[in-house]
Amino acid sequence: MTLTEFNALSEQQARQILSPCVNIAQWVDQVIQGRPFASLQQAMACATQASDGWQGEAIALALAQHPRIGERMIGDSQEAALSRAEQATLGLSEQQTLQALLLGNRQYEQRFNRVFLIRAKGRTPADILAHLHRRLGNNDAQELLETAEQLQQITLLRFQELFD
Repeated sequence: MTLTEFNALSEQQARQILSPCVNIAQWVDQVIQGRPFASLQQAMACATQASDGWQGEAIALALAQHPRIGERMIGDSQEAALSRAEQATLGLSEQQTLQALLLGNRQYEQRFNRVFLIRAKGRTPADILAHLHRRLGNNDAQELLETAEQLQQITLLRFQELFD
């Protein structure tokens, strides 16, 4: 889709396009209200500003749509397709790596009471495992900040990919 096409969408059409980027209505609303964008840089700046400072409730809503790292999201939704594409680069055919991720996910969920979220695109399974183990040592406030940063990275990548 071009930026001109995105600018011309109705509010409802834009909401359908943006919602799979992240399940946070406030972000979707801010990006829609920021239109029309004169450039991709302006659109990205708006999307970035709208995603700055996400806190507990917004993060919880967004995480409800994210599968555990290493698990394939099932379904026909755009969110499921995006998740599968992002995790496809992991090459998780090795059973040992998959088992380590599943164990780490369980430890993380017991520790923080939410799924472990990390931008998978561009990362190796070993890199993800290292981040997972490191983040298990975070306190709650540190981890909430890291989760918000990762969610922002995922959201902005998905938003930018709308225009690729």
